[in-house]
Amino acid sequence: MAALLFLPVIAWAQAAPHAHGSEPAPSPETMSVRDLPMTRNASGTAWQPDASPHTGLHWEAAGWDFMFHGLLFGGYDRQQGPRGDDALLGVGWLMLMAEREAGAALVGARVMLSPEPFTAQHNGGYPLLLQTGETYQGEPLRDRQHPHDLFMELAVTYTQALSRDWALQLYVAPAGEPALGPVAFPHRLSAASDPLAALGHHWQDSSHISFGVLTAGIVTPLAKLEASWFNGREPDEERRDLDLRKLDSYSLRLSVNPTREVSAQVSYGFMPSHSVLHADEPLHRLTASATLHRPLGSGGLWATTAVFGRNVESEHGGSNAYLLETNLDLDGHNVVFGRAEYIQKTGHDLVLPEPLEEETFGVASLTLGYLRNFGPLGPVQPGLGLRAAVNFLPEGLESTYGSRLPVGGMVYLRLSSAPSERTGHGGSHSSSPSSHSLQISSPGP
Repeated sequence: MAALLFLPVIAWAQAAPHAHGSEPAPSPETMSVRDLPMTRNASGTAWQPDASPHTGLHWEAAGWDFMFHGLLFGGYDRQQGPRGDDALLGVGWLMLMAEREAGAALVGARVMLSPEPFTAQHNGGYPLLLQTGETYQGEPLRDRQHPHDLFMELAVTYTQALSRDWALQLYVAPAGEPALGPVAFPHRLSAASDPLAALGHHWQDSSHISFGVLTAGIVTPLAKLEASWFNGREPDEERRDLDLRKLDSYSLRLSVNPTREVSAQVSYGFMPSHSVLHADEPLHRLTASATLHRPLGSGGLWATTAVFGRNVESEHGGSNAYLLETNLDLDGHNVVFGRAEYIQKTGHDLVLPEPLEEETFGVASLTLGYLRNFGPLGPVQPGLGLRAAVNFLPEGLESTYGSRLPVGGMVYLRLSSAPSERTGHGGSHSSSPSSHSLQISSPGP
């Protein structure tokens, strides 16, 4: 659904001229698998547009290429009303990766860590009105975003070129992301200036930290079809260990990059025991998304993502979540961002008393913000930002939240990886946690 709605944007991106009259880069139609840019790869094995900028520290040693980059936020978050709260918090991630060519193959390893078990643990997570998912002290979390685990990714990758147009990709991760959903929100460029999670996170990309993932994919310059076998259980409340468990879930994802500036995906996953509290309740998830990354001038970038997610649970039926978010980096220093969401949440999700527990409520949220970047200062680009959100609730939730329009806000400092010398987009930023390429030689003539 989201991909179809995004077709006019795809057409516009194909027709629009290139900034500053620069020579157009190769399009997916003219690439071979050995030419795929490293910037295409994002969280786990998810794709983003080829036009994404490149950030981070890069060096070579002992035949390996290394990269280190990250994205960190720290600030004061306040959410209004009887279900609101305020807290100082820190969120984000840091990643080290290594890769090297091995004949017609590319092998790699990744380690990604989050400070959130130490910096976002106040009462089980940071305040965020209408957010749901996971647990605290054995009870469902509500109106808070759970912290991410210390080990966000521990993975090895292997990509083997089979011919000019085909490659095989393998991904093995004790902690990693299966082929389900869009690029996860902490790593999307369209969310790179927003420190807080999307309210539809548990409908769209909540499996991005799964403790046990095996993924195999067939890659062409235009598309990738992949399947995952993984541990579908949500992480428990101990955020500093590996919640290893049997691989009981599966997913399928088709990703396409029709132009350098557009990427889209559709995926399906089945998790027979996803919830810690309701281990016998299966979950079916369907997602679709489309992303546009459009360079602006010599130092800006417009990144926009549309996502649709649907969960179907045996006890509570089906519910949908819709998201549209954008990050307009005007010149590498001044960034305007926003997010609009509509989600169907049950009284059970929101931890409401009977008889509201079995009702379904359509809730919406609109977020706007501004980030001012400075520097860069060596490998780091600091910035100061402000985020404000207003939530739109039905009448049935007014007494619970004290208003039909409760608000929230945050002031924060952001530290991101500075633009790499490899990118031609000056002050643009990439929050993608992986950037290996398929720049390898095909076997044979």
